[in-house]
Amino acid sequence: MSVRVSLVAAARTSPPLAERFDDDRPLDHAGWREIQLVAHTLVPLGAAELRYCSPAPRSRATGDALGFAPLLQPALRDCDMGRWRGLTLGEVAAREPAAMSAWIADPRSAPHGGEPLTAFISRIGGWLDTRPVQDGFVVAVAEPAVVRAALVYALGAPPSAYWHVDVRPLSVTTIAGLPGRWHLSVEALPG
Repeated sequence: MSVRVSLVAAARTSPPLAERFDDDRPLDHAGWREIQLVAHTLVPLGAAELRYCSPAPRSRATGDALGFAPLLQPALRDCDMGRWRGLTLGEVAAREPAAMSAWIADPRSAPHGGEPLTAFISRIGGWLDTRPVQDGFVVAVAEPAVVRAALVYALGAPPSAYWHVDVRPLSVTTIAGLPGRWHLSVEALPG
């Protein structure tokens, strides 16, 4: 018995350089357009027995636009960025360069006063490990950071590997296995 979990990265809310930490803005025009362009390849994921999304408006909107009717999962929320919430990476680097460097260098640090990267990865891993394993299929729509954390956890990679994973909006990452014993499953989407 195993479970297959397909993680769909939510559509974007702004151009990449304008992305903000803990961004709870709605999808922008480009995000909606991107959903329209790829929906035909992602709609089959709606056949999953269980469909979830993070609490972020962009994740909910992405899941709804794809016809998933996802259930909200608070554990799938993005990393708590404390006082950096709402700021861009560039803004944080300009205001707190030493804190930014410490945060990237040490995954246990939380100079922003929020959640350390290690705790974020563990939280997402805990969510994965509590999925039903009756040979099921689960789909979850979440921010790209959540997908990165899930991948690092599933592969048993060190937390520093988080910085070496690129997850683009509306990409699909599938992992399969059992709690604590996950593997990456590379699949072709119909289309």
